[in-house]
Amino acid sequence: MKKKFTVFFIMAVFVLLATLAFAEGGDAATINYGFWSIIPPLLAIILAFITKEVILSLLLGVFSGALINVFATSSSGFFMKLIESYTKTFEYPVNALADGWHAGIIIFTLTIGGMVGVVAKMGGTRAIANALAKKAKTARSAQVATALMGVVIFFDDYANTLIVGPTMRPLTDKLRVSREKLSYIVDSTAAPVATMAAISTWIGYELGLIGDAFKSIGVEVNPYSVFFKSIPYRMYGLFALVMVFLVGFMLRDFGPMYEAEKRARLTGKVLADDAEPMLSTDFESELDNSNIPLKISNALVPILTLIIFAFIGLWYSGGGLENPFTWEGIRDAFGNSDASAALIWASALASIVAVAMAVSQGIMTLRKALEAWVEGAKSLVITTIILILAWSIGSIAIDLGTAEYLVQVISSALPGWSIPVLVFVISAIVAFATGTSWGTMAIMLPLAVPLAAAYTGNELTSLVYATLGAVLTGATFGDHCSPISDTTIMSSMASSADHIDHVKTQLPYSVTAALIAAVVGYVPVGLGLPVWISLILGITSLWVVLKFYGKSTDPKDLKA
Repeated sequence: MKKKFTVFFIMAVFVLLATLAFAEGGDAATINYGFWSIIPPLLAIILAFITKEVILSLLLGVFSGALINVFATSSSGFFMKLIESYTKTFEYPVNALADGWHAGIIIFTLTIGGMVGVVAKMGGTRAIANALAKKAKTARSAQVATALMGVVIFFDDYANTLIVGPTMRPLTDKLRVSREKLSYIVDSTAAPVATMAAISTWIGYELGLIGDAFKSIGVEVNPYSVFFKSIPYRMYGLFALVMVFLVGFMLRDFGPMYEAEKRARLTGKVLADDAEPMLSTDFESELDNSNIPLKISNALVPILTLIIFAFIGLWYSGGGLENPFTWEGIRDAFGNSDASAALIWASALASIVAVAMAVSQGIMTLRKALEAWVEGAKSLVITTIILILAWSIGSIAIDLGTAEYLVQVISSALPGWSIPVLVFVISAIVAFATGTSWGTMAIMLPLAVPLAAAYTGNELTSLVYATLGAVLTGATFGDHCSPISDTTIMSSMASSADHIDHVKTQLPYSVTAALIAAVVGYVPVGLGLPVWISLILGITSLWVVLKFYGKSTDPKDLKA
C-alpha cells in the first residue's frame, strides 16, 4: 500500500512541476504543448500497470491533463489555477457523457448486461455452454469455437465483444481456459475483424476518410474499391486473427499468457488469486444448486434477437429503405448507420424477449426478472466509469495535441522506401497513447496518403495501398493494446477478466503479430516484394514462433 501511495505521490508531483512550464498562461489556440502533451495518457498507462488501480490511474491522468491545460491558458494565480484544474477535471467526464455516441454506448453496455443477467438467471448461458461442451470437450476446441464465433459476429466490434464473451465464458471456465485467454480471443476477433468487414459499422467511416484523403491530392477513386484492395495490406489485423487460431489449435503459449493457462489447466483457477474481474458473475453461481431446466433456447433466442435486430437496426438507421435489397443499398446503409442507436434498439428488444421468456416459463416472476436485469446491469457500473474516464483521456489528448506531437516527432526521420513500416509504427504509437483507432485514422490518413502518393506520382501502386493499410491496421494495433482503449476495457469486462491482467497477457501476442507485420510485411512490400509473399512469410513466422518459442499448455504435457 505504501509503495502504491508513493508512486501516485511522486507522479502527481512530477506532473505538477511540469505545469510550471506554462505558469504565465497564454492563448490556447497558439500554445504548443510539445512533450507535455503525452503526460496524461502516459501517466495513466504507467500507473495502471504499476498499481492495477485502473480508475484512480485514469482519474489522475485526467487531472494531469487539466493541470497542464489550465496552467498553460489561465492567467490566474497559482492556487486559483489548482482550483480551476480540479473543477476542469470533472468537465471532461461530463462532456464525454454529453456526447451522443458515448451515451449510446453506455446505455447499450448496461442493457446488454441486463439481458445477460436475465439469461444467466434462466440458466441460458449454462445451457448453451453444456451444449457446446458436447462438441467442444477440450481447451483446444473451446478456444477455436470462441474464435470462430468472434469472426461470425463481424458487423460491430462492440456487439462482438459483448456477445462472445458472456456466451462463451461458462464453456471456457468449464474446460479450464483462463479468463486472460478468453479476453484475448474476444479482443482479437473484435476490431481486427470489424475494420476489414465489407459490411460493418466501421466501413462508412473508413470509406469517408479514404475518399477525403485522395480528394486532397486531386485523385478521383472509388473508395470501396480502394478499401478492398487495401485488405491484403492490413497485415497486423490479418496476422492477429491467424495467431488467435494458431494459439488455440496448437495449444502453445508464451509469456504471461503461458503462466495464466498453466494455472487454469492445473488448478482450475481461471483467474489469478489477486485478480479483480471487471464483471461480477456472482448472479450465475445461484444456478449451481437450482432445479431450473436448462434450455438452449433461453440463451439462443435473446442472443439471436440481438444479432438479427442489430443488423436490421444498422440497415434501417443508415437509410436502408431508400434503396432496399440491393448490394449498393445495403453497403451504403451499413456505412451510414448510427451504430449506437441500432445497438440500443437491438439490446433493449433482446432484454424484453429475455424477460418475457423467463416470466412465460414460470422461471421467474416479472419482479424477479426485472431485478435480475438490474443486477446484470449493475455488474457493469465499474466498466462504465472506466469507459467514461478513458474517453476523457482521449478528449484531453485532442486538447493538448498529443497525436500531432507524436506524428511530428516520429515522421521527421521518414526515409522514402520505409514509408509503410514507419507509418504503421506512428499510427500504432498514436493509437496506443490516445486509446482511439478512429481518431488515429482521422489524423494519419490525410498525412500518410499524400506522402506515399508523392513518391508514386499519384499513381495507385502497392506503395500507396500498403501505406493506407498500414495506417488502418496500425491504428487497430495501438488501440488493441492500449489499456485506456474502450474496446480493450470492454473485452476485459465481457470476459469477466482483470483488466490489467488482460492487457499484460495480450500485449506480447499483439506485439509479436505487429513485429512480424513490420519486418516481413511492410519492409519487404516497401522494397517492392509482392504482398502475397509477405503474407505467406508472416503466417509461417507466427507458426515458427509458437512452435519453437511457445510452450505446450496441453494438460498431458503440463502434468508430465
